[in-house]
Amino acid sequence: MDNTTITAPAGFKAGAAACGIKQADRLDVGVLVADDVCSAAAVFTSNRFCGAPVIVGREHIRRGRLRALVVNSGCSNVATGKRGVADAQAMCRQVANSIGAKVGEVLPSSTGVIGRFLPMEKILPGIDAALGTLSSSAEAGERFAQAIMTTDLRMKQACERVRIGRTQITVAGCCKGSGMIAPNMATMLAFLTTDAGVPAAALKNLLRDAVEPTFNRVTVDECQSTSDTVAIMASGAAGDLNARQAASFSKALRAVCESLAYQIVRDGEGATKVLEVIVRGAESPRDAHVAARAVAVSPLVKTAVHGGDPNWGRIVQAIGATSVTYRPEKVTVRLGKDVLFTKGAPAPHLDLARLAEAMRQPHVTLTIDLGAGKATERVLTCDLSREYVAINADYTT
Repeated sequence: MDNTTITAPAGFKAGAAACGIKQADRLDVGVLVADDVCSAAAVFTSNRFCGAPVIVGREHIRRGRLRALVVNSGCSNVATGKRGVADAQAMCRQVANSIGAKVGEVLPSSTGVIGRFLPMEKILPGIDAALGTLSSSAEAGERFAQAIMTTDLRMKQACERVRIGRTQITVAGCCKGSGMIAPNMATMLAFLTTDAGVPAAALKNLLRDAVEPTFNRVTVDECQSTSDTVAIMASGAAGDLNARQAASFSKALRAVCESLAYQIVRDGEGATKVLEVIVRGAESPRDAHVAARAVAVSPLVKTAVHGGDPNWGRIVQAIGATSVTYRPEKVTVRLGKDVLFTKGAPAPHLDLARLAEAMRQPHVTLTIDLGAGKATERVLTCDLSREYVAINADYTT
């Protein structure tokens, strides 16, 4: 099979194992190991109750060099105090000792239930088992992607290949995320690899530039995770990039992040459709973002989308609750190409049956023109269904 997984770029191997954190022998430990120490960068959650792996990861990434990642699912190691930090360090040490790396060259991540200690008596043997399966194959990449899942229904993977002169550069990644999605300078868990040679300082800037318009523009339930991490490793196996080639690499990196971010929203807990909210004509980029997010996070809008109800009143209510600059009589709201609201009133000659059909599509687009300037922003979300409540009501029981 064609390898479009996280092991597609040259210089990386992945492994996974089921150590018993999750039920029914589901994969719950993953490792990603580079052939050599790589340039690396990462961004993390700004949630002040961040997990122990985030605390350790911030320290380990400071030098901009990694050899490996180690991830477990089923338990997030959050709100676990000094023991949690020691457990995250122990996970790194287990990997480092096995592959001949320094402990600080391993980045840890955990995802799952908050407020419980890691079962280290299961995890450490699980890490060894995962390391025993290391491979650069597509199957190994898929197993890694499965091992990081919690309430996800689908694996989320993306890959871009770019030819620059005679050199082909590959950027690939996988992520997990379905609920507790409201990233702020990071996302759920996302891991990226490339065989391009990029210095750590440049890689950090490129990663932030890719994250901001993609992962940072999605929301499922507007609950910011305590474990959010996006990390990238660059093996350099395809050769170093020069300044001219950086633009092509940046485009490929953003495309991978864009695909993964969309897959997260599509797989939102209980989601049946994706809602894209576009705001145009804002006075500033900030105003555009605030207005788009206000509509995207509104439970009234999200439930209307779920029910196929083209209720423009809920849309203008969400905008009206913000402090952004606009005049109500200048605002226009569209569902797809159809105008719902304009000049301060419902649009004339509305075909409600046609609008309801548009709301029942798997991808619904709402476009709001504030008529106040030239700034534009987009936020992706999903509908809010009864299933979301059921999933989260029973999450730990």
